[in-house]
Amino acid sequence: MKLFSPEKATALIPELAPLIEELWEKRRDLAIRLLENDPALRAGRSMGTSATNVERRGEARRCTELKAEIVRIVNRIEAYGCVVKDADLGLLDFPALREGRPVFLCWKAGEPAIAHWHGTDENFSERKAL
Repeated sequence: MKLFSPEKATALIPELAPLIEELWEKRRDLAIRLLENDPALRAGRSMGTSATNVERRGEARRCTELKAEIVRIVNRIEAYGCVVKDADLGLLDFPALREGRPVFLCWKAGEPAIAHWHGTDENFSERKAL
C-alpha cells in the first residue's frame, strides 16, 4: 500500500479534481437516464410517445456503458493510491502514517489542499485539522 505525505497528496489534487468532476458528470447522466426510463414515470406518458423495444434496449445498453465508465473513473482515481470514500461528495482518503500509526489524509472536492486526517476506523465527520 502506498503511503502519502500531505504534500504528496496535495500535489495530486490537480490530477484528481478533473476525474471527480468527470465522475459526477457520468453519475448525473446515469441518474437522468434512469429517471427518464423509469416505468413508473413512463406510465403517465401518452401511448403515442412510448419507447419501442429497440429504443429501450438502446437505453439499457447506454446505462450499462455509463455504469462501466463510472467504474473505470473510480479505478483511475484509485490507481493513484487513494480511496474513493464518497463519490457524491468527492471524498478521497490517502493512506498515511501519523505518529507511527496508520491514518487517512482526507480531501473533499473543492478544498485547495490536504488539510485534514482521520483514523482508519473513523470517517469524514471525525476528521481533524493537520
